[in-house]
Amino acid sequence: MVKPLSFKGDKRPKKRKHTENEEEPSNSKLAKVDTATAEEDGEDESWVTAEAASDITGPIVVVLPSTPPSCIACDANGKIFISQLENMVEEDPATSEPHDVRQVWVASRVAGTEYHSLKGHHGRYLGVDKFGILSAIREAISAEEQLLCVVSPDTPGTFSIQTQRDLFLVMNETTKTTEIRGDAESINFNTTFRIRMQARFKPRLKANKESKAREKISRKELEDVVGRRLNDDEVKRLKKARREGNYHEAILDVRVKGKHDKFASS
Repeated sequence: MVKPLSFKGDKRPKKRKHTENEEEPSNSKLAKVDTATAEEDGEDESWVTAEAASDITGPIVVVLPSTPPSCIACDANGKIFISQLENMVEEDPATSEPHDVRQVWVASRVAGTEYHSLKGHHGRYLGVDKFGILSAIREAISAEEQLLCVVSPDTPGTFSIQTQRDLFLVMNETTKTTEIRGDAESINFNTTFRIRMQARFKPRLKANKESKAREKISRKELEDVVGRRLNDDEVKRLKKARREGNYHEAILDVRVKGKHDKFASS
């Protein structure tokens, strides 16, 4: 089940204290609770910058090239507006995080295409009509709700977002207001956005976490699998193999080596 978003400054729920009359849980129940809590605490809820289109999935924030930093947001009726960002380090948009659920979109790849859909907090999708006007009013994905994230060749970690009409989302600034439209014909500074996402959904970071999890195996567990005591070099080799995906082949090699050493010493 997907966990609800949490923001900086949110109060964590207090744990209920047990009274003396309450039944103490058994050790097995405590172990299950501790394991579940550890798994939940292990989830990385920090926000990072997407670097490739393949990174973009899960909750995201589309950060505009504005001063002060802001992002694309929508209200409960699907009206798009520009929302100023508050959570960041020294006004650096590369460190920004959302503080309002209206700033968050859930990105998904449209099946069989390179396009993405962006679903708002109200369950409807961001779309751009033929006049270049943005809204989030549709519950189903049509061509207008399919957006292509194009990596910027000049600024690493930024994207231009293209519609099915081959036009780009663009931030238009005037002395009085700033608006976001979808009718720019070419890529420029005002069509260059930064996409912030939750770290736990980024493929490279997710792979690193899974790799570390695979590496976590004790010497005793390895010796039980091999069937004999192992030296330090063998333990390191097997842990590396477990991390890199050739664990079973390495186990077989160590077993064969052990048999050869046994016959050589007899």
